[in-house]
Amino acid sequence: MTIIGWLQISLLFLAVLITIKPLGLYMARVFSGERTVLSSIFGPLERGLYTTAGVNPSREQGWLGYTLSMLVFSIAGFVVLYAILRGQAYLPFNSQGFAGMAPDLAFNTAVSFVTNTNWQNYAGETTLSHFSQMAGLTVQNFLSAATGMALAMALTRAFIRSKVSTLGNFWVDMTRATLYILLPIAVLVAIAFVAMGLPQTLQAAVNATTLEGTQQVISLGPVASQEAIKQLGTNGGGFFNANAAHPFENPTTYANYLNMFAMLSISAALVYTFGQMVGNRRQGWALISAMAMLLIAGVTVTYWAEAQGNPILTALGVDPSLGNMEGKEVRFGQAMTALYAAVTTGLSDGGVNGMHGSFTGLGGLVPMFLIQLGEVLPGGVGSGLYGMLVFAILSVFVAGLMVGRTPEFLGKKIESREMKFAMLAVLILPLVILGFTAVSAMLPFAVASVGTAGPHGLSEILYAYTSATGNNGSAFGGLSGNTVWYNTTLGIAMLLGRFAYVVPVMAIAGSLVSKVRVPASSGTFPTNGPLFVCLLVGIILILGGLQFFPALALGPVVEHLAMLANQSF
Repeated sequence: MTIIGWLQISLLFLAVLITIKPLGLYMARVFSGERTVLSSIFGPLERGLYTTAGVNPSREQGWLGYTLSMLVFSIAGFVVLYAILRGQAYLPFNSQGFAGMAPDLAFNTAVSFVTNTNWQNYAGETTLSHFSQMAGLTVQNFLSAATGMALAMALTRAFIRSKVSTLGNFWVDMTRATLYILLPIAVLVAIAFVAMGLPQTLQAAVNATTLEGTQQVISLGPVASQEAIKQLGTNGGGFFNANAAHPFENPTTYANYLNMFAMLSISAALVYTFGQMVGNRRQGWALISAMAMLLIAGVTVTYWAEAQGNPILTALGVDPSLGNMEGKEVRFGQAMTALYAAVTTGLSDGGVNGMHGSFTGLGGLVPMFLIQLGEVLPGGVGSGLYGMLVFAILSVFVAGLMVGRTPEFLGKKIESREMKFAMLAVLILPLVILGFTAVSAMLPFAVASVGTAGPHGLSEILYAYTSATGNNGSAFGGLSGNTVWYNTTLGIAMLLGRFAYVVPVMAIAGSLVSKVRVPASSGTFPTNGPLFVCLLVGIILILGGLQFFPALALGPVVEHLAMLANQSF
């Protein structure tokens, strides 16, 4: 580890910290229906969309109606995207002449992008036409992110309102998230990416002559526009197979920074938006502090592990001061690769600039563990906020048990109904991740897809289902996932990780919004101070540790111990 490396890491967090308040205030105005600087531009378009779709923006929905609208919208998005992927051979902008996707791969990909996961069992530059990339994947990058933001706002209103049954209107929240937040910022980021060298063209490819005199076909396409929204919406799906390690997706150090900044900015600012809307900014900063503590710890451990190098290579004469550079871009090094790995997995963004499977045992453990914590650091756009609020509800309940008081969070009493739904939500991840991993580790045809024997092979399977269920989309590497088994089961894992989680969360919102919001009293446990932040961090770690530590001990932990003993697999 070097001082320069730490300065690079600190610079990113400082830039995000500066952005949180102004962007958070702006989003609070958008979701509160107040006039903003973009109202004159997008206001007529917004009203036109409501008229065309037959939506009454003044008519609000209860939690069940809001949830059903979200599910219907997601199902429609899946059907359209599946049809595009299957029929891309007959659709325009297919100058590469690509055939349609196989049914199982199309199912996996359509589910992946609708659930904001962007897991990719294919190489984009050799599989998808420009039409599929633009009208299919890029569109869903906007809509799946906007859906997450809408759900977070519905839960936020549950803490604001008293003795009512409505949480807002899904169609209004989703439309405003797209028009006023994601679209304008994505345009600015895309322009910046073009200036940094990312392609933005409908040309399929160019032929180049290498220094050796051979011909090479270099794929091109509308990369910058997809790259912008994939990061802002914490989607992560790459235009190219190598994702952010590809020079056309991440050509410079500045592009690398902008990628990470775009990932973090909206998700982090949404937490401040929550504090602003509930009338307690300190509560927003408390949640941000808990997220930052765990994310910085993840960066630190990953950077340390990769900077130490591999003792097996050291025994062969490799200088240990070089650290572990396997699977990393030389232009980024250990610091920026460790930071990128922690950011993409602390968020639900699978865009990676290095191969996680090439990290050391502990270095590879951290990205996997950050996803298993629930994707709340600060998590996906919208989904990270409502995931963290579930942990906050669990934390105040534990605090209430410890001091013998009725637990309250932001003036709403947390009772058995809310706790049942909260526990149902948090149990979805371990049930799906560990269940599918156990089955896959026992089936010969599933094990045949594993690229490495021993504990690393188990890590490949465990990481795949962790990434899919956590709606992250990054891959450990080595696993040949484009099979009927993995395409199908990973798709099911993505669906459960998104929708089986959010339905009980919305049920919590429906329960809380009908309760009276009572003012804080001398007996109220404060939830915006350091004590609550530490309790919240402890609850997140305990849940993650108790649920996943046995599986992690058999995978990356054993691999680390074997590495120290100069043993490889």
